[in-house]
Amino acid sequence: MNTPATETRTEPIERSHRPWGWYETITEQDGHKVKRIRVLPGQQLSLQKHHRRAEHWVVVRGTAVVTLGEREVSLSPGQHCDIALGEVHRLTNRSAEAVEIIEVQFGDYLGEDDIVRLQDDYGRG
Repeated sequence: MNTPATETRTEPIERSHRPWGWYETITEQDGHKVKRIRVLPGQQLSLQKHHRRAEHWVVVRGTAVVTLGEREVSLSPGQHCDIALGEVHRLTNRSAEAVEIIEVQFGDYLGEDDIVRLQDDYGRG
Protein backbone atom coordinates (compact mmCIF):
# COMPACT_ATOMS: atom_id res chain seq x y z
CA MET A 1 0.00 0.00 0.00
CA ASN A 2 1.39 3.41 -1.00
CA THR A 3 1.34 6.27 1.48
CA PRO A 4 0.73 9.69 -0.10
CA ALA A 5 3.66 12.08 0.09
CA THR A 6 3.24 15.05 2.40
CA GLU A 7 4.38 18.55 1.55
CA THR A 8 6.53 20.39 4.04
CA ARG A 9 6.90 24.15 3.70
CA THR A 10 10.52 25.15 4.08
CA GLU A 11 10.33 28.80 3.04
CA PRO A 12 8.61 31.42 5.22
CA ILE A 13 5.19 32.70 4.17
CA GLU A 14 5.52 36.19 2.72
CA ARG A 15 3.04 38.73 4.08
CA SER A 16 1.75 41.40 1.67
CA HIS A 17 0.65 44.55 3.48
CA ARG A 18 -2.27 46.61 2.22
CA PRO A 19 -3.99 49.78 3.59
CA TRP A 20 -6.78 47.58 5.04
CA GLY A 21 -4.51 44.92 6.62
CA TRP A 22 -2.53 42.07 5.00
CA TYR A 23 -2.66 38.73 3.26
CA GLU A 24 -0.43 35.67 3.03
CA THR A 25 -0.45 33.15 0.20
CA ILE A 26 -0.42 29.74 1.85
CA THR A 27 -0.24 27.70 -1.34
CA GLU A 28 -0.67 28.16 -5.07
CA GLN A 29 -0.93 25.46 -7.72
CA ASP A 30 -2.47 25.22 -11.18
CA GLY A 31 -6.12 26.19 -10.86
CA HIS A 32 -6.22 27.24 -7.20
CA LYS A 33 -4.63 29.49 -4.59
CA VAL A 34 -5.18 29.63 -0.80
CA LYS A 35 -4.71 32.88 1.15
CA ARG A 36 -5.04 33.98 4.77
CA ILE A 37 -6.42 37.53 4.88
CA ARG A 38 -6.62 39.89 7.87
CA VAL A 39 -8.79 43.02 7.73
CA LEU A 40 -8.13 45.55 10.48
CA PRO A 41 -10.92 47.13 12.57
CA GLY A 42 -12.93 49.73 10.63
CA GLN A 43 -11.37 48.78 7.27
CA GLN A 44 -12.69 47.13 4.13
CA LEU A 45 -11.53 45.66 0.86
CA SER A 46 -12.47 47.38 -2.38
CA LEU A 47 -15.85 46.62 -3.94
CA GLN A 48 -14.63 44.33 -6.69
CA LYS A 49 -15.13 41.48 -9.11
CA HIS A 50 -12.89 39.09 -11.04
CA HIS A 51 -13.00 37.98 -14.67
CA ARG A 52 -11.05 34.75 -14.28
CA ARG A 53 -11.59 33.37 -10.79
CA ALA A 54 -14.24 32.40 -8.27
CA GLU A 55 -13.59 32.47 -4.52
CA HIS A 56 -14.67 30.70 -1.35
CA TRP A 57 -14.28 32.59 1.95
CA VAL A 58 -14.26 30.96 5.41
CA VAL A 59 -14.24 33.26 8.44
CA VAL A 60 -11.76 32.10 11.09
CA ARG A 61 -11.70 35.16 13.38
CA GLY A 62 -14.07 38.06 14.09
CA THR A 63 -17.27 39.02 12.31
CA ALA A 64 -17.04 39.77 8.60
CA VAL A 65 -19.67 41.82 6.79
CA VAL A 66 -19.69 40.49 3.24
CA THR A 67 -21.30 42.19 0.25
CA LEU A 68 -22.42 39.69 -2.40
CA GLY A 69 -24.05 41.45 -5.32
CA GLU A 70 -26.95 43.46 -3.89
CA ARG A 71 -27.07 41.75 -0.49
CA GLU A 72 -25.01 42.00 2.67
CA VAL A 73 -24.44 39.16 5.15
CA SER A 74 -22.61 38.92 8.49
CA LEU A 75 -20.42 35.86 8.90
CA SER A 76 -18.90 34.56 12.15
CA PRO A 77 -16.07 32.05 12.63
CA GLY A 78 -16.87 28.80 10.85
CA GLN A 79 -19.33 30.41 8.45
CA HIS A 80 -18.50 30.75 4.77
CA CYS A 81 -19.65 32.08 1.41
CA ASP A 82 -19.06 31.41 -2.26
CA ILE A 83 -18.26 34.22 -4.68
CA ALA A 84 -19.11 33.31 -8.26
CA LEU A 85 -16.96 34.28 -11.22
CA GLY A 86 -17.80 37.93 -12.01
CA GLU A 87 -19.87 38.50 -8.84
CA VAL A 88 -19.45 41.91 -7.17
CA HIS A 89 -18.19 41.48 -3.61
CA ARG A 90 -16.47 43.13 -0.64
CA LEU A 91 -15.37 42.24 2.89
CA THR A 92 -15.90 44.88 5.59
CA ASN A 93 -14.80 44.84 9.23
CA ARG A 94 -17.14 47.00 11.33
CA SER A 95 -15.92 45.58 14.64
CA ALA A 96 -13.20 46.57 17.10
CA GLU A 97 -11.17 43.39 16.47
CA ALA A 98 -9.40 42.06 13.39
CA VAL A 99 -11.27 39.81 10.98
CA GLU A 100 -9.46 36.88 9.39
CA ILE A 101 -10.62 34.68 6.55
CA ILE A 102 -9.21 31.84 4.54
CA GLU A 103 -9.77 32.51 0.84
CA VAL A 104 -9.66 29.73 -1.73
CA GLN A 105 -9.46 30.95 -5.32
CA PHE A 106 -10.38 28.76 -8.31
CA GLY A 107 -9.73 29.70 -11.92
CA ASP A 108 -7.46 29.59 -14.93
CA TYR A 109 -5.62 32.76 -13.83
CA LEU A 110 -5.06 33.83 -10.21
CA GLY A 111 -2.95 36.99 -10.50
CA GLU A 112 -3.58 40.08 -8.37
CA ASP A 113 -4.19 42.07 -11.57
CA ASP A 114 -7.52 40.24 -12.07
CA ILE A 115 -9.19 42.63 -9.63
CA VAL A 116 -11.71 45.04 -11.13
CA ARG A 117 -12.21 47.70 -8.45
CA LEU A 118 -15.64 49.35 -8.56
CA GLN A 119 -15.12 51.42 -5.38
CA ASP A 120 -12.04 51.77 -3.19
CA ASP A 121 -11.46 53.74 0.02
CA TYR A 122 -7.73 54.00 -0.70
CA GLY A 123 -7.74 55.51 -4.21
CA ARG A 124 -6.57 52.37 -6.01
CA GLY A 125 -7.92 51.93 -9.53
